[in-house]
Amino acid sequence: MFGDLLNKFQEAQQKMLEEKQKLANITFDGNSGEGAVKVSVSGNREVKTISIDNQLLAPERKEELEDLLIIALNRALQNAEKMWEEEMKGLAGNMLGGVGF
Repeated sequence: MFGDLLNKFQEAQQKMLEEKQKLANITFDGNSGEGAVKVSVSGNREVKTISIDNQLLAPERKEELEDLLIIALNRALQNAEKMWEEEMKGLAGNMLGGVGF
């Protein structure tokens, strides 16, 4: 029984590594200000790109730009986090479903 549990644990570790690698290649987008600020992050929640409309680069719009960046980043990160959680729930279900106590 212990051997089965150890094997399941090792399989789960391998699957988690594979999922992490898969998620690194998926991008999630977030935007704000009707698309004036766009952000892309990987499924591993790393910022990949930031795009800012030139109109927001004026000094008098600095505060607005900062706010829009925060909104866009949070939206992209939330999208990535949802996918990460779904993938991990699936892995946990597979691991626990195959072990009998």
